[in-house]
Amino acid sequence: MRLLRPLFFPSRFHRRIVATSVSVALLFGAAPDARADGAQATPRVLTIAAVGDIMLGGTATPELARYGYDYPFERVGPLIRNADLAFGNLEGPLTERGQAQSKRYVFRSPPDRVAPALARAGFDVVSLANNHSMDYGIEGLRDTMQALARVGIAHAGAGGNLVVAREPAFLNLDGRHVAVLAYSLTFPEEFWATDSRPGTAFGHEDQVRADVAEARKRAEIVLVSFHWGQEGSTELRDYQRKLGHAAIEAGATAVIGHHPHVLQGVERYRDGIILYSLGNFVFGSYSAEATRSAIAVLSVQQGRVRELTLYPINVKNAEVVFQPYLLKGTEADEVVRHMVQMSQPLGTAFQNSDGTAVWRVTEDAK
Repeated sequence: MRLLRPLFFPSRFHRRIVATSVSVALLFGAAPDARADGAQATPRVLTIAAVGDIMLGGTATPELARYGYDYPFERVGPLIRNADLAFGNLEGPLTERGQAQSKRYVFRSPPDRVAPALARAGFDVVSLANNHSMDYGIEGLRDTMQALARVGIAHAGAGGNLVVAREPAFLNLDGRHVAVLAYSLTFPEEFWATDSRPGTAFGHEDQVRADVAEARKRAEIVLVSFHWGQEGSTELRDYQRKLGHAAIEAGATAVIGHHPHVLQGVERYRDGIILYSLGNFVFGSYSAEATRSAIAVLSVQQGRVRELTLYPINVKNAEVVFQPYLLKGTEADEVVRHMVQMSQPLGTAFQNSDGTAVWRVTEDAK
């Protein structure tokens, strides 16, 4: 069991406590919101910002060494920090040790520079369940977890064995409990944790269902992150829909996907929302495919997403040089149209609101 850790960086969550064990007593019995006259009030809306892949290394290294590791977040940071909770997929270990694994692409970035920058940018929890977290072996994964812990950022999806890798990160937001689970469906298979081997949590459907159901007993909001799909493709694979549906059926509030590096559609399923891929966020590559992405902001009340807003961003690094910015005007409208076309067949009707894609719940839309 891992212990509670207070935040080490000044934060809007100065009363927040991060935990990663479902047995911690502080996760139980949160008092409901109340009015001054003693009557219970409707719980306030919580906002959750979610982004796609984050990798502060690779071909970005010379620019980051020159401008610093806060540089990538300067133009979008306020949107992340203004949310009650911010999530991203941290792709690549934070380490200067370990042995590079035998694979085509291996990434890493300096822990003492990247972790504090992520905290200052406003990130509260990250997924480590992806195909790069073990690029520098067990030492690299251990260093990543320690670097995140030092700055008070929670993590999910990887650990010293499969049991630990499947544990949710729990966050207490002034008495409102959020659980985050993370799974990787990507190779290499050697990166997947086993009963006796460190690594990432693979997304077996029965385990996902069991983990979500257990987390839902202890948290008002359950977020499930999947690293899945085909790189560079907007088309969904059958298993993505199957696993996304399974997570929602088990009690997840929302599913957040990544790995394709491009946007994929959004599905309204039962009372949940599935964002199949948010594309890249800040990623150290000059990919010609990864040019447009989005920051998702979910408004959640009483455990359900009531509104979702997608803010289009430019992530074409040949133009933005690893510093994404919010798109406006016709460029933003093009991304919104793209999301409408991909999401409408999935039952999600976005509206264009001043260059953002907005969906609001209607009680009769099931």
